[in-house]
Amino acid sequence: DVEKLHKSFDALLAKGHSIVVVEHNLDVIRAADWVIDLGPEAGDDGGNLVFAGTPEQLKSCAGSYTAKYL
Repeated sequence: DVEKLHKSFDALLAKGHSIVVVEHNLDVIRAADWVIDLGPEAGDDGGNLVFAGTPEQLKSCAGSYTAKYL
């Protein structure tokens, strides 16, 4: 449940912890403070840095496959 995950993250962040998540769920990506997009799983761009920034900034990244769905 994504809502429970967000509450757990908020509790950890409030205590000063940092959280790193590898995720494909768009709801989790939208809630992140910072996103690193490594491109699609396959093809020439797979595994290459496409974008690093906030989810809001990611929305305008033309080279990001993920941005199309935010």
